[in-house]
Amino acid sequence: MKKLTNKENELMELFWTEGAMFVKDLLEKYDEPKPHFNTLSTMVRTLESNGFLAHKAYGNTYQYYPIVTREQYGKTSINTMVSNFFKGSYLDAVSAFVKEEKISIEELEALIDQVKKGQQ
Repeated sequence: MKKLTNKENELMELFWTEGAMFVKDLLEKYDEPKPHFNTLSTMVRTLESNGFLAHKAYGNTYQYYPIVTREQYGKTSINTMVSNFFKGSYLDAVSAFVKEEKISIEELEALIDQVKKGQQ
C-alpha cells in the first residue's frame, strides 16, 4: 500500500470521519482559503487510483467513499516502518519506544498482561 502524503492523509481523515462525499461536499469541509475544486478533484482521483477510494456514479458526477479503513492503513504503515527502520524486528521497534520514553515500563507490562490473557 502506498504511503499517503500529508495532504492525502488530510483528505482520507475527512473520508474516514464523514464517509461518502462528493468533491463539492469535501470542499465545504475546508476553512478559508479553500483549495480549488479542481485541485481536490485531482487529489481524490489520485487516491482512487492508488486504491484508497472508490466511487459511485450519479449521472456525470461521482460520490467517493473509502475502501481502506484507518486501521488497515495504520497497520500497513507500522509494518512498513518496522521493516524499513528496524530490519523487521518488532522487539527493536518497541525497545526504541521504551528508550525514547514514548511508552513506560508500566504500559509495557499492561500490554504483556493483555497479550497473556488473550492467549488463554
